[in-house]
Amino acid sequence: MSNVSPTATVVIYSGGMDSYTVLHRALREGIEVVALSFDYGQRHARELEVAARVCRTHGVTHQVADIRAIHGLIDNSALTDAGRDMPEGNYGEENLAATVVPNRNMILLSLAIAKAVNIGAGRVDYGAHGGDHVLYPDCRPEFVEAMNRVAGIANFAPVELHAPYLRSSKAEILADGLAMGLDYADTWTCYRGERLACGRCGSCRERLAAFAANGVCDPLAYADDAPRPDLSTRGGA
Repeated sequence: MSNVSPTATVVIYSGGMDSYTVLHRALREGIEVVALSFDYGQRHARELEVAARVCRTHGVTHQVADIRAIHGLIDNSALTDAGRDMPEGNYGEENLAATVVPNRNMILLSLAIAKAVNIGAGRVDYGAHGGDHVLYPDCRPEFVEAMNRVAGIANFAPVELHAPYLRSSKAEILADGLAMGLDYADTWTCYRGERLACGRCGSCRERLAAFAANGVCDPLAYADDAPRPDLSTRGGA
């Protein structure tokens, strides 16, 4: 058994906005934080690179689990199949469904719970959020609550699944992070792995709308032709 305190937490850290905010919330609690990222054969590694840099800067223990061997089991998604077109525009049922990675969060949560048990951590932190649109199935409260029940009985030592933003929108998560003084230039959201964020995919559009809702500019660099929200009216997209 590791010497990690039972009050430690394993943060599932993708390098995106939500997990970045969750990571810093955990750090501010003063508990031991272990960041866990996953390489599952996604189209690019930009988020993982950002995650590694942030963890180095803050002295956070960081592990990238290489689970690319399962790629053939979860490749029916625009996020894992480079041959498929990446949908653009604000999230709706059609383009959101195209970016669902089959059973992703159940897989990642299972591995994070195993990591927590392995090191003696009592918690797994996870950035699922409610949003204000149709939700990914594995971000819905009923999924997270069911997984939390499983985490409590799957091992001799129960693990708590902690999703602090489960009923928050992206704009509310961002507001919390801004209040903490976080720099969101240290995150990557775009579904494309290009030099600049595209500003057109659903993930970019949701991110930009969150910044607009907070009346601030996104510090991330975007492609010159990326559509920008109107910051003159909060909540504009």
